[in-house]
Amino acid sequence: MPDQVRHDENNSFFESIKANSMKYTPNLLKRLLNIYPPYLGAGVKVTHIREDWQELHVSMAMRWYNRNAVGTHFGGSLYSMVDPHLMLLLMQLLGKQYRVWDKSAEIEFIKASKNKVAAVIRISDEDIETIKRQTENGEKYFADFTIEIIDEDRDLVARVRKTIYIRKKTLH
Repeated sequence: MPDQVRHDENNSFFESIKANSMKYTPNLLKRLLNIYPPYLGAGVKVTHIREDWQELHVSMAMRWYNRNAVGTHFGGSLYSMVDPHLMLLLMQLLGKQYRVWDKSAEIEFIKASKNKVAAVIRISDEDIETIKRQTENGEKYFADFTIEIIDEDRDLVARVRKTIYIRKKTLH
């Protein structure tokens, strides 16, 4: 999939971000994500993006429209609240000379919750150095990240493992 362009009606939002990625400030991207229809529909809220693009905070309150049949957070909403952020942050951190795609994801549900949930997504300096080193000659690299979703009682609700495809673009 990384070498192909995916097309669907929601992709135009992310294609716009990708095409203009260096023009966004953290505050502008936060505001755009918070009016993104799937996030509005799930009750997801990006609450902070650090100025250096290395950290993003996201939360989701329990609402009637994002709960499952047993009255706890719907698993799809839990995953969607963290889904695009690593890719978007890495696009900003690495710049247009890198191709960055979501490759795979896995979610492990730990504990059901009816409380507000949140996650902090971080990309360390070491992560960035590793990515640049692994891709310096144009090789593809699969960066692995783990995101923990916790509730307001600080209980672990879910753990998401994401693999991001990264390759430095070659000049033709």
